[in-house]
Formats: sequence, C-alpha cells, structure tokens
Amino acid sequence: MTTTVPALGTRTAEGSALQAVLLDMDGTLVDTEGFWWEVEVEVFASLGHTLDESWRHVVVGGPMTRSAGFLIEATGADIAFEELSVLLNDGFEKRIGRNLPLMPGAARLLAELAAHRIPTALVSASHRRIIDRVLDSIGPQYFSLTVAGDEVGRTKPFPDPYLLAATGLEAHPTRCAVVEDTATGVAAAEAAGCRVVAVPSVAPIAPAAGRTVVASLEEVDLPFLHGVMTEMQ
Repeated sequence: MTTTVPALGTRTAEGSALQAVLLDMDGTLVDTEGFWWEVEVEVFASLGHTLDESWRHVVVGGPMTRSAGFLIEATGADIAFEELSVLLNDGFEKRIGRNLPLMPGAARLLAELAAHRIPTALVSASHRRIIDRVLDSIGPQYFSLTVAGDEVGRTKPFPDPYLLAATGLEAHPTRCAVVEDTATGVAAAEAAGCRVVAVPSVAPIAPAAGRTVVASLEEVDLPFLHGVMTEMQ
C-alpha cells in the first residue's frame, strides 16, 4: 500500500536516462538515525538490559523486524516483538517535533527536483505512523509517492519497496536513481536494479559497480543524478 500526494508534474522526457528519484528517509533526508538508537537504549534499559554500542551498526538502517528481533535475542529480554515495536515507535514519536533537522543539502535537493518536475518517492523502512510525522518536517509536497516499511510484505534489504515505488511512478527500476545512507538500503535498491547514490551516515559504504558514494547530499544535484545515470549507458 502507498500513500500519494498531488503529483508534482509529468514524467521526465522519454529520452532521458533518469525517470525518477527514490529517497530513503532516516539518515538520508533527516538526521534521525541517532534518535532510533537512543530510543532502543532507553527502552531496553527500562527492561533491565544494557545495549552494547557495537550493536548499533547491526540495527541501524534496517527494518524494525530485524533490529528489534536482533536486540531481543542479543539481550534475552522477556518481551514480544509486537510489544517492543509499539514501545520503540512511541519513544521515537516523542523525540520528533515538527522541525526535525534535515541533512545538509536535503532541502535544496528536494526543491530542485520539484522545480524540474522529477517524479520523486520517499521509500523508508520506518512504519507509516513515523513517516507521516516526519513528513511534517520534510514537506509532503515534495513526494508523488511514499512507501512505508509496514506496507510491504518484505521491506529493506529486499527490493520490494523500491520496485513498488518505481511501479507507482511509472518508471523502470533501472532508470531510477536511489539515494540511501545504509548498507541495508543500498542492498534493497541494487536488488531492485536501481542506480544508487550512497551517502553513508553511520557506517562506511564502499563504492561498487552501479553505485556512487558521496560524503554529503551537498554533492548531489540534478546534473549529478543525470550524470550517474548516463554512466550506465
């Protein structure tokens, strides 16, 4: 299932290699990856468990089914996944207001894509309740389509969310540029056949075929995205 907002315009010209841009949320557009870890630490502390800092790289950027499941197993906490999921989402919502910090370059990139009428989707492993809250800060008008982690049968690192977004924008996955900040998200986008721009937030991501790694979204603009797509031709 997806939630749509009024489309920003028509698709790009048929001859263009770039048909759509698909963007991750946490750590890519908004500086929230640290929030999730803080909530996980607090919730497990309330359950009598201390999280090892080294686990942060295991759970960051992944779906809640994976991160919560890993932490339950690692700590031996006596709590069901469904209950833990509610506690984590509740804790995260308490941390976010209507003015979340955007990552450097995010606002400028979104405005540029909108100005040039590039079909754009938000594709996140976060649940719908979280996406809708965060959109208040990012601006829902920038996205023709949003996909939440609890609206697909298999979320990242599986390709399903990106395949769904490409279909919804009437774009071919190989002609979509994906912007991601974690290895989990990169794996999902590459499995879908998309061209990936990685902007690592917590853990390093190595360059690879079909993947471009940059230090910040400040390096990414529309000519840059056209360029990385053209490299594949």
